[in-house]
Amino acid sequence: MTTKDVKGKEKILSPTRLMLLKFRANRLAMFGFGTFLAIVVVVLAFTIYTKVINYDFANLSQIGEGSYTAPNSKYWFGTDKYGRDYFYRVITGGYIALQVALLSTLLTVGIGVVVGAISGYFGGTVDVILMRIGEIVISFPFLALAIAVSAIFIDYPAKIRLYIMICIIGLLSWPGLARMVRAQILSLKEQEFMTATKVLGISTRQQITKHLIPNVIAYVIVSATITFATSIMLEASLSYLGLSVTEPVATWGGLLQRASSSVVMRNYWWLWLFPGILLFLLVMSVNLIGEGLRDAVDPKSEIIKKKNVFVRLFGRFFSKPFGGAKGEQSIRG
Repeated sequence: MTTKDVKGKEKILSPTRLMLLKFRANRLAMFGFGTFLAIVVVVLAFTIYTKVINYDFANLSQIGEGSYTAPNSKYWFGTDKYGRDYFYRVITGGYIALQVALLSTLLTVGIGVVVGAISGYFGGTVDVILMRIGEIVISFPFLALAIAVSAIFIDYPAKIRLYIMICIIGLLSWPGLARMVRAQILSLKEQEFMTATKVLGISTRQQITKHLIPNVIAYVIVSATITFATSIMLEASLSYLGLSVTEPVATWGGLLQRASSSVVMRNYWWLWLFPGILLFLLVMSVNLIGEGLRDAVDPKSEIIKKKNVFVRLFGRFFSKPFGGAKGEQSIRG
């Protein structure tokens, strides 16, 4: 078979197709994606169900057979001290976590991409000003600011406090993404295709939105997954400290805080076990997706066919001394 015949039979893959193949070949990433999808479907389905049946968490007349009922066939996650169905409360907490993570991530990505693209493209004084603003934002003490804002809006409705928390997380998380986008734009704008766009008279706005940003979108997606997982943990942490929405609205951090006493942890284990497990699974799944996407967008990476367990759990850096890297078998994309 000649070289021409081999080249003729080779299948040329687009960058997007190659990224998807790499991601799908990563079993840990697919496990994380499946876990994340399952949690989201369950949370959304039962949240809609509680709204359809008008389940009122503040109405203590909607109680079970008694306070602190252990999990059974009727109450899957048991009941709390008021006899409320704990499954509904945990699911509601998951909805709050997803809502905060999604909206704060969108806010972070929106600000970070815009600031980074403008800073990297124009450079000079604009770059200096925007990057100094980013440094100022990074210097804000997050917890102190959250405590101050929570004290100011303590008497406001739960929904208002929720949106305020989303704004705090989103407005304080964008500088890292902006720096990454700026670095990518600085590299891309010196390439030949950008010189061609200037020669053709394409407007500055179209150069940024149609030629520069699409070339960094893969890295933005990877950063967004990290921000998503971080936002979930921040929401849980603020709720645990009582700085987020309060009763009767349930959050995972709030549920864990109310189950943090030694008596509850010993005798009423379901009050901390179920929200803790779901919080762990959700954050872990998002992190696995982010790791898979990071490997998929790396042009130097290969489509992984097999990988030993040690490499998957601890990474190549730690596995090399133990011969983990030799256990890999891969095929080039």
